[in-house]
Amino acid sequence: MTGDGGAVRGEEGAATRRGSATDRERCATTWERFADLAAAIRARPARLGASRLVAIDGPSGAGKTWFADRLAETLGAPVVHTDDLLDGWDDQFTFWDRLETRVLAPLRRGETARYRRYLWHRGQFGGAPVLVEPAPVVLMEGVSSARGVIRGELSLTVFVCAPPDLRLRRALGRDGGDGVAFRAYLERWRLREDEHFVTEGTADYADVLVNGAAERVAEERDGAGEPGGGAAEHGARYERIWRRPPE
Repeated sequence: MTGDGGAVRGEEGAATRRGSATDRERCATTWERFADLAAAIRARPARLGASRLVAIDGPSGAGKTWFADRLAETLGAPVVHTDDLLDGWDDQFTFWDRLETRVLAPLRRGETARYRRYLWHRGQFGGAPVLVEPAPVVLMEGVSSARGVIRGELSLTVFVCAPPDLRLRRALGRDGGDGVAFRAYLERWRLREDEHFVTEGTADYADVLVNGAAERVAEERDGAGEPGGGAAEHGARYERIWRRPPE
């Protein structure tokens, strides 16, 4: 079944604490088209100035970037990756003033946002400035992107989840190997984000809950096409989780 991409808040939600991944026996899932979700977003009112701001939140390694990139391609929308605005590991949740000043405030005024990415290998901000136009839809991807302070200006919230062991493997493979120092930083990061999501109730608030563990399945499914339907667009679907079966 393909839904309209937007559920009533509170229908979905998933425990994100370590060891409590979504219970598939209690949750219905459906394969949804990014095109349908894009249409649902465009139909919603703009709440950040003239832009529809969409938050794509969830724990590290869940598949947020994969989801954001494919939705952005479908919408033709810019993506702000909040990790680019962190001033190192210790700035995990304290970066928001920087995001507000350099990104959200200009977009709210209908102006172009401008910021420089944090260069993790150098430990400082630098490189060419990133420009974000006040487009009809702007995606904001990263841990805590749907925090309470911005919820009144979000047009849609997506929460991407995946089992803790898979998220750990992804993070280790993506961000720096398996060294003792890196593991210590990552463990502290994961504990803090677990606490954040419980305190904020992010998954319960989200409009759409996504199974980030199905990323590869989604691409294989769409690359092969569906029986009798011809070749499907690469990455055109995602697996949506429902706390109640969709009607």
